[in-house]
Amino acid sequence: MNHFTEGDLQQAATLGITPKQLQQQLNNFRQGFAKTELTRAATVQNGGIRRLEEADIDRYVSAYEESIAGGLRPLKFVPASGAATRMFKDLYEFSSKYFGIDYSVASDYPSVREFLEHIRSFAFFDDLQACMQRSACDFGDYMTRGDFATVINFLLKEQYLGYGSLPKALIKFHRYGSLQRTPLEEHIVEGAEYARTATDEVYLHFTVSPEHHRLFTSKIASIRKYYEDALGVKLHIALSEQKHYTDTLAVDEYNNPVRDEAGHLVFRPGGHGALIENLGECNADIIFIKNIDNVVPDWMKHTTTVYKKALAGLLVEVQQQVFAHLRALASHPEASHIAAAATFASDQLHLHLPADFGALPLAEQCKQLTALLHRPIRVCGMVRNQGEPGGGPFFVRNSQQQETLQIVETAQINTKSPAQNDILNHATHFNPVDLVCATKDHRGRRFDLHQYVDYNTGFISKKTKGAQTVKSQELPGLWNGSMAHWITLFVEVPLATFNPVKTVNDLLRKEHLEG
Repeated sequence: MNHFTEGDLQQAATLGITPKQLQQQLNNFRQGFAKTELTRAATVQNGGIRRLEEADIDRYVSAYEESIAGGLRPLKFVPASGAATRMFKDLYEFSSKYFGIDYSVASDYPSVREFLEHIRSFAFFDDLQACMQRSACDFGDYMTRGDFATVINFLLKEQYLGYGSLPKALIKFHRYGSLQRTPLEEHIVEGAEYARTATDEVYLHFTVSPEHHRLFTSKIASIRKYYEDALGVKLHIALSEQKHYTDTLAVDEYNNPVRDEAGHLVFRPGGHGALIENLGECNADIIFIKNIDNVVPDWMKHTTTVYKKALAGLLVEVQQQVFAHLRALASHPEASHIAAAATFASDQLHLHLPADFGALPLAEQCKQLTALLHRPIRVCGMVRNQGEPGGGPFFVRNSQQQETLQIVETAQINTKSPAQNDILNHATHFNPVDLVCATKDHRGRRFDLHQYVDYNTGFISKKTKGAQTVKSQELPGLWNGSMAHWITLFVEVPLATFNPVKTVNDLLRKEHLEG
């Protein structure tokens, strides 16, 4: 602990970080994280990904709806902490470079030209125009004389419309005549379509940044009654923030702790993997997980709704089978029950059984099978590769030399290895973050989700701050290492269910415009 002073330890303690955890974080930088060992891509052809036929979809949708009628309580969990800054990256660069000087929209900013040419198509245009009018500025005049940087600044700057500092959840995405909706509102509407209880209640949970908490609270208060009346539901909307004890140490290029001007240690949020804490506190029978920016207008929602219900129905069916085997193993572990559970675990769930499993005493077989099946369950929608960034579904070999199904990010893979790179290049699908989870066991108790995290799957990221290189540590990703020891099923879902908004111009795609 010679790198840390008593003051450092006290600072860490205020965040809830113990001296042991602090030292472990420093050791992680020095030792690094081992790369994930891919054994093969998960595909439809090798059984790693399930493809649902129309009859399957109908059956699973019915199973889910019957479960809802029987009292199943769903919840929709939406990571919504991100600011919209990156949506407007090109606009920021353009306006800072050309503000206050004569210019034209340069050829090296085609995205800015596209934005300006279609600016009236954005759902937030009326607000932008009204904001300019309040400052006695006429939008048309500025556009006519080519003062595009000023128009962009009215959109982004905090003293004006302030879109550059808003959370992405509160940016107006879609237009419905004279009305506009934010992603927050679209998730509410979507939740009412597939996460409504038998008593017409909708439970939603958004994770937010501390600096945005008040904005979310205010927005929800202003829209709650409208959507409850329009949708015929009672809304239960919870907000939570990333826990400070999941923050991680920042170090320099020599793996020495970085300090601020006052000499205090610098900590950074540990990435979306930290949200396993928030997820673990949610009390629901099944939990839908979807990113804040993956929303569409109402005319596009049908496919998403059908597949969300189908994934949930598959989850319910698998969970019932898992529970039945666990109860049989607990009450009368006869050879026939053990054999049936072993076949189910291996063939249906891709769970690894040791080579000598059949030679083990029945009591030991029963114990191992119970441990394999007594886990949280997730069903993950997977979309066919379209060149989008993000992780993908793979079979991987873990530290116990077992092959398991995992969602793996490119940063976790040793792309310098020809063999690993070949497996990566043969992947047919990627992860759109479309999960349905079950976090309760067969006795109705919530799992301690910490027990199912692979803490060796974090990774290190580097950023340059001035002349200094600062390294940060990402916790095992929420749908990567944080769920590494869950029962995992991959299901192919259509591309129509994946329409993320990463840049502002994504809102010009036909999927985000009025139908």
